[in-house]
Amino acid sequence: QVQLVQSGGGLVQAGGSLRLSCAASGRTASIDTVGWYRQAPGKQREMVAISRGRGGVTNYADSVKGRFTISRDNAKNMVYLQMNSLKPEDTAVYYCNVVVVYGPVEKKYEDEYWGQGTQVTVSS
Repeated sequence: QVQLVQSGGGLVQAGGSLRLSCAASGRTASIDTVGWYRQAPGKQREMVAISRGRGGVTNYADSVKGRFTISRDNAKNMVYLQMNSLKPEDTAVYYCNVVVVYGPVEKKYEDEYWGQGTQVTVSS
């Protein structure tokens, strides 16, 4: 099991910045991929940014490229999302996500865990 506790978020004016944090505990040594997702009212949850593997190969949604940065501190079991140049359309509930990989080499298993979600509201 992995427990995720998010912090950060809140209300900010357009053009401002926020940083989201996600603290992981439990089976953190098995964490492979970490990511941030968001869900706006009436919309499906979408990927914002992911960091694959302990080396942290990153992918971003086109809508946030150049503005958001995902980072991870494996020693502290922390995941961050730095959000700059925020726009009203970034308003959503943001969720931290981790994928744990375990099992023998010939047969790997994956479990997925989610944070509790945090509201980000960008005013125009």
